[in-house]
Amino acid sequence: MPLPLYTVDAFTCRAFGGNPAAVCVLDHARDAAWMQSVAAEMNLSETAFLLRDGLEWQLRWFTPKVEVKLCGHATLASAHILWETAALPREQALIFNTLSGKLTCTSRGDWIEMDFPSEPPVEIGDPGDLLAALNVNGIVVGRKRNRMDFLVEVENEQAVRALKPDFLLMKTLPVRGVIVTARSDDARYDFVSRFFAPAAGIDEDPVTGSAHCCLAPYWAAKIGKSEMVGYQASGRGGIVRVALRGDRVMLGGQAVTMMRGELAK
Repeated sequence: MPLPLYTVDAFTCRAFGGNPAAVCVLDHARDAAWMQSVAAEMNLSETAFLLRDGLEWQLRWFTPKVEVKLCGHATLASAHILWETAALPREQALIFNTLSGKLTCTSRGDWIEMDFPSEPPVEIGDPGDLLAALNVNGIVVGRKRNRMDFLVEVENEQAVRALKPDFLLMKTLPVRGVIVTARSDDARYDFVSRFFAPAAGIDEDPVTGSAHCCLAPYWAAKIGKSEMVGYQASGRGGIVRVALRGDRVMLGGQAVTMMRGELAK
């Protein structure tokens, strides 16, 4: 039977903004090779696969190249679709079972709040080819990493926006991706960022929820705020609200359905 398939722009309130994700609602368990083939066919930064598991949902995320352990925007897109299609009442929280444990999503009016693990970065020694891969011009304020990514703070927002990385060199780094960040020049936001993950098949991700699991504790420690707003300064751009709660980060975003269809095979 055909499977419902959607595309959703996540971390935005407007069409053609934020980060597009595909969401496929399964009728039974499928193997990883099949899901990887569908993700490659969709050719978006992430494709989410949902399977009902009693009152909860199994959730897996695939880039066109690999399965990933944590993805914010495709989780946001999944929650948006399940509520929009009335798979369960909007007042009922969604619980997803994932490779990063249980993740909970709650509807907050026009926003969706996701309960994700905090992924604080730690100091690193020699970063190898990290700075060469970024082609950083200007002052590098700090270099850290967590279990998934490198994080580099640069001197200002302009330096973030001006980056033109060497993606071939970046692909050799021993991490999923690289987060680059700075304080925001816009009073509406506390910090800006960009995220690069060529090793996962994504040169630049438009808006990355999981990167904000690192950005939230990093900026909370620097500026003394537990609730902040981040802007990911990609070509599409997107807004992520963050709130640090102990070892968890609440990620807030909006989403817009762009396509409804069926997967025939």
